Amino acid sequence: MEKPNCAELKSKLFDLLNQEALKRGKFLLSSGKESNYYLDGRIITLDPQGAYLVASIILDMLKDEVLDAIGGPTLGADPIVGALAALSYVYEQPIKTFIVRKQAKEHGTLQQVEGPALRHGNRVILIDDVATSGKAILEAKQALDKIGVVVRKAIVIVDRNQGAIDNLAKVGVKLESIFKIADFGF
Repeated sequence: MEKPNCAELKSKLFDLLNQEALKRGKFLLSSGKESNYYLDGRIITLDPQGAYLVASIILDMLKDEVLDAIGGPTLGADPIVGALAALSYVYEQPIKTFIVRKQAKEHGTLQQVEGPALRHGNRVILIDDVATSGKAILEAKQALDKIGVVVRKAIVIVDRNQGAIDNLAKVGVKLESIFKIADFGF
């Protein structure tokens, strides 16, 4: 399958985010801060078109990367990693994916990192739908650090420009985004 034009995909994703996922009003964020908008990335990543667009764009962003897997914190990364795994297979460049739980399971295998086994020294990229402070990505990195996995960088659909870049840089993780919240007029 031939990969589509990334600029065209980004334009379609922007429109979809703006029309379906961006809500204006008063919202309380998980950080405890109030905001005059809320961007619900799952509305897009759980939509067939949105999942395709996000996965296609991220795969294009990764075309020159050397990595062993891509994954991120549950719940924001869950639909993205599923779309990435499937689409990377279709493009005949399969990438293993994983999900990082907030805490290790208390039953079964007792794992915090789910998916194909990651090994000490593996190089991974973390993904999430939206970054505010970067807290979820930082917590996922801490879980990966415990098993010796190297986080190369993080990618999000939208960076809210509220500290995530600086917070992640402090632990050596570069944050890239498909869009910045300023692209939407905020």
